[in-house]
Amino acid sequence: MSALSSALPDFPWDLLEPAKAIAAGYPGGIVDLSVGTPVDPVPASVRQALADASDSPGYPLTAGTPRLRAAIAGWLARECRASGELGVLPTIGSKELVAWLPTLLGVGPGDVVVIPSVCYPTYEVGVRLAGAEVIRADSLTAIGPDRRVKLIWINSPSNPTGKVLPVEHLRKVVDWARERGVTVVSDECYVSLGWDTTPVSVLADEVTGGDYTGVLAVHSLSKRSNLAGYRAGFVAGDPALVGELLAVRKHAGMIVPAPVQAAMVAALTDETHVAQQRARYASRRDTLRSALVKAGFEISFSEAGLYLWATRDEDCWVTVDRLARRGILAAPGAFYGPAAARHVRIALTASDERVAAAADRLAEPLTD
Repeated sequence: MSALSSALPDFPWDLLEPAKAIAAGYPGGIVDLSVGTPVDPVPASVRQALADASDSPGYPLTAGTPRLRAAIAGWLARECRASGELGVLPTIGSKELVAWLPTLLGVGPGDVVVIPSVCYPTYEVGVRLAGAEVIRADSLTAIGPDRRVKLIWINSPSNPTGKVLPVEHLRKVVDWARERGVTVVSDECYVSLGWDTTPVSVLADEVTGGDYTGVLAVHSLSKRSNLAGYRAGFVAGDPALVGELLAVRKHAGMIVPAPVQAAMVAALTDETHVAQQRARYASRRDTLRSALVKAGFEISFSEAGLYLWATRDEDCWVTVDRLARRGILAAPGAFYGPAAARHVRIALTASDERVAAAADRLAEPLTD
């Protein structure tokens, strides 16, 4: 037997442990702005729905309950302006789907998957798990005439950069892919968090006109509803592709627990808590952005999402070390691709008190 893990890169967050230890030793404790894990409360209505469904002795439905499927479709129609007949499927968060999607769709050795030049590391992990080849590219011309391309990932708003792709770009990618029989998968986990612009879903009528052939969108409730601990996500789009995913996932036992499915219905049918959480993040974003700029950072993109993409035009690990010595932990751009080696990712997911502490520390000179 050969160890599958040998085909995978080092787990990035393990590489951050030395900097984390330095930051933890700072007077007043660490301000962890690296991972981006939610810290605010789960909405009361969602918790109540989870509790009410906790007596669930039977097996849940892999396809999701009728109520959940209706809630997902309704949310996509309202918030993503998707008016066509969608296939929808709940997933165990979004990371497991990203990691296994190429495999579940039959991508394998000899095939190519295109991912953004700077992106979430799990896209590449998923390609390696499938035994396929990765191409990092942000433009269709950079891909060239390679007929081995089977799947293309896009991510808007981007993690880590916060860049938002315009409607015209999304439409061009979809048209290009359809001409070649390539599947387009759009990671839209941050679509509810636009700041300087309003993100558009690949499923929006402006992009697909209600025809989802060859197109999938991945969504998560981790950020918009603070449900990272619930592992609640979904995929939607081409009914044929969603049907294929369902058929394989039923065999593999990839099932969202019944109480979590009930909690998802509550979260997807209430936008009040989303607006409240957006306001929290907006305030923290303003505080951190101002402090970073005053400290000599340039903020790139960061039009949407939960992060500020910042640079001092130096190696990202040098920046990580400088911040760690002031008790602030950031994610190095190197985690997200070779083209990101001079940036760091600053998460907005810390309490108001910790964000204020970070701002105070950034007022100190960032010298060795």
